[in-house]
Amino acid sequence: MNTNKIKHIAVFTSGGDSPGMNAALFAIAKTAEVNSIKLSGIRKGYEGLIDGDVVPLDTRELQKMAHRGGTLLKTARSKRFLTLEGRQQALENLKTNKIDALIAIGGDGTFKGLLAFSEICDLPFLGIPGTIDNDLAGTDFTLGFDSAVNTAIENIDKIRDTAEAHNRIFLIEVMGRDCGYIAIHSGLGTGADAILIPESAHDFIQLLEKAGSYDREEAFIVIVSEGDELGAEVAAKKIKEINPDVDLRITKLGHVQRGGNASAFDRMLGIRLGAAAVEALLRGRKNVMAGILNNELSLTPFDRVVKEHQVNDELRGLLKIFGS
Repeated sequence: MNTNKIKHIAVFTSGGDSPGMNAALFAIAKTAEVNSIKLSGIRKGYEGLIDGDVVPLDTRELQKMAHRGGTLLKTARSKRFLTLEGRQQALENLKTNKIDALIAIGGDGTFKGLLAFSEICDLPFLGIPGTIDNDLAGTDFTLGFDSAVNTAIENIDKIRDTAEAHNRIFLIEVMGRDCGYIAIHSGLGTGADAILIPESAHDFIQLLEKAGSYDREEAFIVIVSEGDELGAEVAAKKIKEINPDVDLRITKLGHVQRGGNASAFDRMLGIRLGAAAVEALLRGRKNVMAGILNNELSLTPFDRVVKEHQVNDELRGLLKIFGS
């Protein structure tokens, strides 16, 4: 595609919100402005794309809100976009608004949607990884992951205070869907006694070995990823079976991990990826996600991004060391 034809870019946020999305929106707007490109926002993700909910974006307003969590464009999941009819309507709206290129900020579902959309739409698409789960290939970190881990650590530290006061076992469930990155980082960062993740079955055996003999006058902290095959409730039941005298509580941190202002890391990550997405479009790239690998900007095709992102060997090794 002749990049001189890109006069109007649209951007939307899709799937679960994550801190750093607003910083990326600001960077996209500023980079588009410097290159004399019109920028529009699409509200509520693919739903807004189908409904034609296209709004102008003001760079100065985005600059004021770049630090905030959530997404100023709002977000949603769309069953209608899964249908060919929904995608055809979205295509008509892009044509009606004379949009030349599309930037999407979201997770694997967002990029799977763009792959399906590319079958009927030949406009260039660029992706930015926006998910607290850190479960995408093609980038070392996704937008919102660092903020979510910091929020989890802050809350786990507070729970430890009350756990110490009562000599309790606390099982604390963190988010992450089918990926254990939030659990690993928040668990290691808070000195947890055990960490349960979907990617490992041996971790539960280690937990039972330690909890079975627990009788100390101190806290015993277990971090459980929400996607773990057992879950906090089953793990708690098994602990009580082998050590019925323990005082045990379950706390689920839930969506507090998505809220709050973006961390310094996520703000900078959003800035870098937002600018990179616009610049990649101007270089003629399409159907790729902008990411950071080894602290260098990288572009990865959507079909490689949505493949399962495995916990690396280094982190698995740390789990063995600190779980023993």
